[in-house]
Amino acid sequence: MTATILLTPTVEERTPSSLPPRLVLAPADTAPALIDGAWWPRSRDLKAQLPALIEVLDPLWGRITRVTVNPLFWPVIPRKVPVHGHVVHVGWFEAEQDPHELLLLSYTVGRWDLLVIPPETAPATAARLMATATDPSRSLTATGLIHEAERFRTAAEAAADSDSYREAVWDSEGGHDARHPASRTPAEAVICHVPTPAEGV
Repeated sequence: MTATILLTPTVEERTPSSLPPRLVLAPADTAPALIDGAWWPRSRDLKAQLPALIEVLDPLWGRITRVTVNPLFWPVIPRKVPVHGHVVHVGWFEAEQDPHELLLLSYTVGRWDLLVIPPETAPATAARLMATATDPSRSLTATGLIHEAERFRTAAEAAADSDSYREAVWDSEGGHDARHPASRTPAEAVICHVPTPAEGV
């Protein structure tokens, strides 16, 4: 079963911290993978973003008691975050933890790893990352998934730029007008008029 939480807010008046988390989890019956799902926070404020995430995960995975992050992308790491009825301890590791990963520990189930999609990510790229993170055939790390998505985005932009360039060249060579010969302007009309000696200077 895949648990998918809203990707877009349904109530515009809510504050960012009260919006449902943008989260997708791998199907429960799939083989263990490096990543158990993907989370797209709305900011890098752990104190504001973690409570909504934990409230969704507690019923699914058992009470989450500890979370760890890599401090590379988190400017402030609170030691504790209050979450509906309990407190989650927050820690950090530099060399030991993937910078694009959130590690969650539950006292009933064990360890879970989520890909953290950067908050500023474009919606199309975030959707692609969520799909690939929960694909059972994938065996990439969190950073590997981010790099793959970046390569895909760059390639797509390059292809779009290349198509635009080819179309511009085609247009400059009369491509569009070539389809409608009757609408073409005579060649003489685009040549600058050169005065003849009889016209004077």
